[in-house]
Amino acid sequence: MNFIFTPFKIIGNYLHKFIRELGSMTCFLARSIFWMFFSPYLIRRIIKQIYFIGVKSTSVVVLTGSFTGMVLALQTYYALVKFGAETSLGPVVALSLIRELGPVISALMVTGCAGSALTAEIGIMRITEQIDALDAMALNPYKYLIIPNLLAGIISLPLLNAIFVVVGIFGGYAVGVGLMSISGGTYFGGIRDFVTMKDIIEGFYKSLSFGILITWIGCYKGYFTGYGAEGVSKATTQAVVLSSVMILVWDYFMTSLLVA
Repeated sequence: MNFIFTPFKIIGNYLHKFIRELGSMTCFLARSIFWMFFSPYLIRRIIKQIYFIGVKSTSVVVLTGSFTGMVLALQTYYALVKFGAETSLGPVVALSLIRELGPVISALMVTGCAGSALTAEIGIMRITEQIDALDAMALNPYKYLIIPNLLAGIISLPLLNAIFVVVGIFGGYAVGVGLMSISGGTYFGGIRDFVTMKDIIEGFYKSLSFGILITWIGCYKGYFTGYGAEGVSKATTQAVVLSSVMILVWDYFMTSLLVA
């Protein structure tokens, strides 16, 4: 009879582990937000993390954004030509980048560039007992390590998203106007007529939430990493995979909420 219940035991164990992990992550985020309202406010540390998360990811975001806009314009143009609607290329490219592709792809790029490094950095601090040393010196690790990263993610991701969108739109312009001979006035005129503030705000909210997700998961996995090089490598991999999946899942729920 035991073999009948074995699948249910396996599912139950995984479900129990998932719920415990989710509860631990939620408590970690709640504790970080709680300490965010108390001084001291480490402004220099926050600026340093903005440089680490935002500035160092800018080149990758610019490169990815330009080619994303170019590929999107190329594929969209051939689809619109079949319906005689190639003049709608500008609005389609702009709306796709502003509402979906910009926030999602820029967040995925930051996950690979900064999220993994963030996890590894805090994980190494854990296994070398630097975090324990902060506790011994009566310094709050949340104030010194977690909160600056959370604030840096909240500030950096919307700015990186804006850069991605602008570069992507001009990449689409280069293809649509330069290669497909669409009028530049038609391209930008359509964007002006069809893109609304609601679309921009939707992309802003998504990038804001992705900034919290990336830094939250990265800091959590690094803070509670296992000991040794294997523990750090495993925590880094888990952080990147979980962040990427959560970005896509949360994007769906955000879209459902904001469109409704």
